[in-house]
Amino acid sequence: MDRSLRNVLKACEMKIKDGSTTFYKAFGLLPSPRREAVFVLYAFCRMIDDAMDEPEASPYTLDELAYRLEHLEQAEGHYIWPALRWLFDTFPVTKEPFWRQIEGQRLDAHLTQYETMEQFERYCYLVAGTVGEMLLPVLHDQPDRSVIEAGICIGKAMQIVNIVRDVGEDQRRGRRYIPLELMRAHGYSEEQFASGTINDAWRAIVRELSLAAKRRFDEGLSQMQGYSRMSAFCVELSSRTYEAILDDVATHQYDVFHRRAYVSALGKMGILQRLVKKYGVALTEQQPEENPAV
Repeated sequence: MDRSLRNVLKACEMKIKDGSTTFYKAFGLLPSPRREAVFVLYAFCRMIDDAMDEPEASPYTLDELAYRLEHLEQAEGHYIWPALRWLFDTFPVTKEPFWRQIEGQRLDAHLTQYETMEQFERYCYLVAGTVGEMLLPVLHDQPDRSVIEAGICIGKAMQIVNIVRDVGEDQRRGRRYIPLELMRAHGYSEEQFASGTINDAWRAIVRELSLAAKRRFDEGLSQMQGYSRMSAFCVELSSRTYEAILDDVATHQYDVFHRRAYVSALGKMGILQRLVKKYGVALTEQQPEENPAV
């Protein structure tokens, strides 16, 4: 690997290190080149997200990102383009999930109040289920349809966690991803949402979403056979750490309007130790690719 490529891959690593401690610590345990490929995927997905949420700080608009992705061989001016070319040359990743993720981010430009569960499910797939589709060719050597669906399931579960965790922040930005259909089913009004009311109806809503996310995590993690042991370990580590955010939500009586749920360092360590024992991995040295997880 030449110096210029090492530099662009290192820049992608810094992007995930700064943006997501959970993903960086989990997928940073992968062997090379899977590890670097995950960093590249995260960096580009983060750029897609920032182009919509923080356009003033983004080097590109969504349209500019889409154009350069379409004409990737000629794209220059940012470390992400040679990094993506390396990714597509090294793994059988396709551009289709990236297009769908860009489509999902475009929804935020005009869809700020969700009405139906169908809209909610589609959004979760477009912005996060697609990440599962991107990761599968990197983490699994021969993913079949059931493995791909499981990866999508985990991505959607993580997005549900994001939505639950970020309710207060999104509310203050004038966004409501919680579907009105679900709110009405529990007798919770738009006015109550706007005022951040926490009552039995609200707790029931968040419990229902939490159970939906946990069910998807379990469904997705039921298809770990066929992954290398380290890949399976990293996927479950990131999933279970993310899932634990929901336990913190429940511990604090479903108040996601006034506080941002998180997993403590002690909680993360407990998850790590449990999974190290489950998968029989050693974290003191670089892990080689080994036998598929059972």
